[in-house]
Amino acid sequence: MQETDRLFTCEYCRVKSYLIEKDFFRYMLPNAAPKNKSLLFFPYWRFKGMLFSCVSKGIEYRFIDASHQAVNSSYLPVSVGLRSQALKLQFVSPETKGRFIKPSQSFEKVMNIFDQRFKKSLSGPVFHQSHIGETLSLIYSPFYIDSKIYDAVLNKPVSPVLPNDFDTECFPGGPPDWRIQFIPTMCPDCGWDLDGERDSLTLSCRNCNSVWKASGNGLKSIKFAHIHGQGDNIIYFPFWRIETEISGVNLNSYADMVRVANIPKKIQEKWEDIEFLFWAVAFKVRPCTFLQLSRNITFSQPREKLIPELPDARLQPVTLPVKEAVESLKINLANFIKPREKIYPLLGDIKIRPKSYLLVYIPFEIRHREFIQSAFHLVINKKHISLAGNL
Repeated sequence: MQETDRLFTCEYCRVKSYLIEKDFFRYMLPNAAPKNKSLLFFPYWRFKGMLFSCVSKGIEYRFIDASHQAVNSSYLPVSVGLRSQALKLQFVSPETKGRFIKPSQSFEKVMNIFDQRFKKSLSGPVFHQSHIGETLSLIYSPFYIDSKIYDAVLNKPVSPVLPNDFDTECFPGGPPDWRIQFIPTMCPDCGWDLDGERDSLTLSCRNCNSVWKASGNGLKSIKFAHIHGQGDNIIYFPFWRIETEISGVNLNSYADMVRVANIPKKIQEKWEDIEFLFWAVAFKVRPCTFLQLSRNITFSQPREKLIPELPDARLQPVTLPVKEAVESLKINLANFIKPREKIYPLLGDIKIRPKSYLLVYIPFEIRHREFIQSAFHLVINKKHISLAGNL
């Protein structure tokens, strides 16, 4: 699932402004080309995120950081390889000199190439797949022509001779005309400075108790609440509580959840009146932990009192948008519905439509190596999230 807005903070801890791009960010690799060479920037789609696949034996998952040509060419590398991870990427700006080739191959087509590649490593038929925590970007790799095609990153040729039919003018393109927009991080309601961590998708105002996300050319408030926590050694983690409309499986109440999950509990009559709600992680974490947290908190169906204000404690930043959380709902369902061999072939017929959502901050006790939420059976290893090194 592709986001319409992506935003990243300019500073590490407390932000002064947000960088925002309406479709995706465009980066370029550094070059070591001679000063007199005209650079040709060739585009590559990059996908970074988690891939979950429902197969006969359960849910298989992997983290993906892959790239592929955004323009078909047999003369240039198919991908940028590990360069997107090993080298420092720079934003493309209108001031960047060079010819930037326009992508002619859609990201959706490239994703199909990725999916087909990864499906070959899976066992048996794939009943459902979801891409979660997706980061989509376009990476431009620099080249130049000098009797051969040269890779400007290493300053080495990628072809023994210049192909006779290689003509850069055949590729539509020109100078870059994209500009990243900066949004000042001042509360639209009260003008107070907003708080947020690096890469956070939301900003909070402690002055008027509000939470904001990027929308269009500015900031939009979102509904939120927190569950009260005891003690001083606490950090609050964000979760999305999502109300849905489900077809293809009877899952409207807490009693229905107990039935479809085959939980060894005697169903009480009052459970029929308790609405079933999906819960999803609102921060990026390793795939195995993502599955465990989503299942356990959905099983718990928290019904504690929700306080519609920010807790007076440290907050783990929101780094997984609600769009990605919605994309994960069928994977969450597949992780607890039984019997698997009977239900999995029917996953394609099950439809989950989101109706409303609420951002809920849940208290965790800070331990030496873990964060613990005992009431909902949630455990997060500090090594599995970016904040761990700061505690």
